[in-house]
Amino acid sequence: MISFHVRGSAAWSPGLETAEQWAKWAHEPRALEREGRPELLFVPPLMRRRCDQLSRMMLWAAHACCPAELLPEVNAVFASRHGAFGTMVGMLEELAGQRTLSPAAFSHSVHNTQAGLFSIWARNPRVSSSVAAGAATFGHGLLEALGILHAEPDRPVLYVCGDEAIPEPVRGICDHDQGAFALALLLTTHGEGAPLDFALDTSSDARPLAYPDALEFLRWLRLDGEELRLGPPRAGFRFRRAPTPSPSAGTPDSC
Repeated sequence: MISFHVRGSAAWSPGLETAEQWAKWAHEPRALEREGRPELLFVPPLMRRRCDQLSRMMLWAAHACCPAELLPEVNAVFASRHGAFGTMVGMLEELAGQRTLSPAAFSHSVHNTQAGLFSIWARNPRVSSSVAAGAATFGHGLLEALGILHAEPDRPVLYVCGDEAIPEPVRGICDHDQGAFALALLLTTHGEGAPLDFALDTSSDARPLAYPDALEFLRWLRLDGEELRLGPPRAGFRFRRAPTPSPSAGTPDSC
């Protein structure tokens, strides 16, 4: 079992941005929208114009979650099940039509695009990692982030997980289509924030969830449940609320 603190959180989905909107969604969840992207006014125009939906959502969540003074100093993990799915499908359509690929689109289609954009925008030279692990991406990305936190316990880790909606040409062959979202968590070993315990879950119970694991975690963080289990049976993850060490510690109110 691994113990950690969530010092801050922020999330973005079309129509869901503020802490109040996410609080309402946590109590009365609804299906996520597919279309929409944040403006990213804090990113230089040249970089902003090249960002697709996933990059915009992830950078927005990172900016909203992490204090400005920490942005150049945190280690970072970016996790996505599909990465820039819309960009990739667009390039496949270009190839099928025997048209020339856009170099800019190609450079933003790799799975570590968001980590690279973050390092440039935040001027952050620290450790970064990009994770994809199918339906269990959120849990494996968090495990990666906690491993980095364990190796350097005095440096916070910014963990960002997100995905676009499934693009139209492949929607019929995917077993899921949960809309567009990004969630950022600022993780520490101690101090302010919600203290949690995290462990692998080898039980065989099925636990179908209506929303992406990252947002089920956000709902649980905001509500009063004692335990949350995510991921597939026998290979999932379990979260529990640890005893609060002081009256000042509690659930972060970013979103």
